[in-house]
Amino acid sequence: MNEQPKPEFWRGLKPIEKVFQPDAKPEVYISNAPTDDERYYVPFSDTVSSRPLWISPSQNKWADILMAKGAGLVNRHYHPHEVFAYTISGKWGYLEHDWVATAGDFVYETPGEGHTLVAYEHPEPMKVHFNVTGPLIWLDEKGETTGYFDVHTYIDLCRKHYDKVGIGAAYVDKLFR
Repeated sequence: MNEQPKPEFWRGLKPIEKVFQPDAKPEVYISNAPTDDERYYVPFSDTVSSRPLWISPSQNKWADILMAKGAGLVNRHYHPHEVFAYTISGKWGYLEHDWVATAGDFVYETPGEGHTLVAYEHPEPMKVHFNVTGPLIWLDEKGETTGYFDVHTYIDLCRKHYDKVGIGAAYVDKLFR
């Protein structure tokens, strides 16, 4: 008679004793990352905001959830480094491409691409998890540079917003790794 595997067969295992190396920092754990609590979303424009999840000031990288509750425009920008995106809800895309992303879609953005990120009207807000290696180089309609946005710009924006909404400027520091 074959015995069937038991669910959660690992229940009797002990956790690893040496979890972190001496110089390692603990993980960042955020429950309900794509929350509807708008205080956690830092406004980028009148229509788009971002919730930071993880920030590396020394590597100029961050992970966030970009949100637009209706039709929105982030900006025209160029990435000198790769970007990864996973769509949680809503509908978004780039004016320069023929695809439109919806819940469950993944996008890999190659280094060297300029585009115009837009959120489409949709019954659900656009929420996209991005992993960004900065900076983003702002562009005009011809593709010429008009400015930049990097991890330090992002941190400053976050601190000011979190102080303003009562969460406290130091909240963002907990996300540094």
